[in-house]
Amino acid sequence: MKIISNTRKNLLIISASILLIGCSSLKIEHNTKDTINTYLTNNFFSGLLVINPKTGDTISSYNNTKYFTPASNAKIFTLYVAQKILPKKTPILKYRIYKDTTFIHGTGDPTFLHPYFKDSTIVNFLKPHKNIVLSLNNYSGKRYGAGWAWDDYDAYYAAEINSFPIYGNIVTIDSNKVIPNYFKDSIFFSKTKKKRERNKNLFYIDSTYKKTTKIPFITHKSLIKELLENRLGKEIKLTNKTPHEDYKTLYGIPTDSLYKRMMHESDNFIAEQLLLIISSTLSDTLSSFNARNYALKTLFKDIKQVPRWVDGSGLSRYNLCTPESIVDLLHKIYNETPREQLFNIFPAGGVSGTIKHNFKGKVNPYIYAKSGSLSNNYCLSGYLITKKGETLIFSFMNNHFKEPTSTIKNKMEIVLKAIRDTY
Repeated sequence: MKIISNTRKNLLIISASILLIGCSSLKIEHNTKDTINTYLTNNFFSGLLVINPKTGDTISSYNNTKYFTPASNAKIFTLYVAQKILPKKTPILKYRIYKDTTFIHGTGDPTFLHPYFKDSTIVNFLKPHKNIVLSLNNYSGKRYGAGWAWDDYDAYYAAEINSFPIYGNIVTIDSNKVIPNYFKDSIFFSKTKKKRERNKNLFYIDSTYKKTTKIPFITHKSLIKELLENRLGKEIKLTNKTPHEDYKTLYGIPTDSLYKRMMHESDNFIAEQLLLIISSTLSDTLSSFNARNYALKTLFKDIKQVPRWVDGSGLSRYNLCTPESIVDLLHKIYNETPREQLFNIFPAGGVSGTIKHNFKGKVNPYIYAKSGSLSNNYCLSGYLITKKGETLIFSFMNNHFKEPTSTIKNKMEIVLKAIRDTY
């Protein structure tokens, strides 16, 4: 990559130093090396890389080859693999009709009866069929991703992973209804208990809480069978065998709808299930490991500083990647995705998604990026539009801080605006 002039680079490094020292009003001598070194100190770990994809210029770099915990920036990896592997419509069911019996097994599709997507394609397809046999043995994995926090089992963002999700594997409760209604007698009032028993589908809500509550339920074969039977109004048989020959694929909503929801809402459940759909597309087995391993060996083999990638969502603290590896990936996406589609999938600063209230432009958005947040970690990676209309690619990663995340965001905004206004 080309390196921009020392004067401009120093200006941007100084802007970055504002983030690290936490003060935007300091008077800094722009060309004094000792002053820059003085302010490039902090008690947490930060990394930044900004490039111009058109010219190849490196605009700013700091710790860009060091490994960080990316949090939900890991979803950018999931997005790219899904875009490369999956068709325009989501594969939602594998089926085989033999005589008067319809054999089915899941693809990992997260949309089936999901409260947001409300997709009933599978219901409409299965209703006319008399004898339905369901196999749930094609998933090779655990309920949760490696390195997930053990005490998040009742948090909406930690829904279980499985081959045949239904209702998003979530109980949705508001003042008027429970979805699915199957759990209406399993909900109790409590202000002190966790939202769900660890090993039972018994749920607890605060009776004074007025907003919608979402709680993951424990998935198991008999429960999935019952929920599907209730929705179809007919009996379904389970089988331990998973015949693979002559299966056809049923397709549902456009995959772009999944990508946008995953990126805008940072939906962990969709991210994890997308890896299973990818695996289902590549083979007969649903395996997050297989999908990730395939991508690392093929799609990501030329990425600098190969990431340690252990889940689709970024919930795991085992994930590791560098600002440079994320910028490499964003560069691939930028080159292969039409601009309008790209900026629709990524949240816009001050406008949409998880950055709706941050990184606001004066008139139009200048940031289109994916945020990533875990306790003491905040990352932001994506695209920055400068005042001159240039599109830059950046990854800004911050780990191990003890300040409020809002403080880190404010400091990052100072740096990003300086780059927007300078370059």
